[in-house]
Amino acid sequence: MLTFRRALPADAELLRSLAERIWWACYPGIISHEQIDYMLGWMYALEKIREEIAEGIVWELAELAAVPIGFLAVEMAADGTAKLHKLYLLPELHGHGHGQTMIARAGEIARSRGARELWLQVNKQNVRALGAYERAGFRRVKEAVADIGAGFVMDDYILSWSLPETA
Repeated sequence: MLTFRRALPADAELLRSLAERIWWACYPGIISHEQIDYMLGWMYALEKIREEIAEGIVWELAELAAVPIGFLAVEMAADGTAKLHKLYLLPELHGHGHGQTMIARAGEIARSRGARELWLQVNKQNVRALGAYERAGFRRVKEAVADIGAGFVMDDYILSWSLPETA
């Protein structure tokens, strides 16, 4: 059974290691190797992870039989929404329902903190992730292209999920 535990600053290296493993398995063919390197260095620097945890972004590790297999990160906004910054699962465990369980967990976290809506950004070419989020109830609401530096852009869909009152 999939379980979740709140990530601590001491988990930063584990989170970065999982991110590297997952990104290198999933993103080649969607973005360049150079952009993968750049984004991993930017989003998963140990200090960045620790800062986000300290600032109140909820990072959780997903574990199967006490073995970390993925993670998620949810941030609350003052406007009654929450942003799902990250949700990643080891690719060898795709297709077993764990991703849907992780999405539901992100919704629970957001709802428990008063959010009425959970939103996220997904690369337009990440067909597998788009399908998983849409199966969970997310809908595409707009497109966004953001310059992230070093000549790279994120070309994403923004998806939104109106959270049910109860789980």
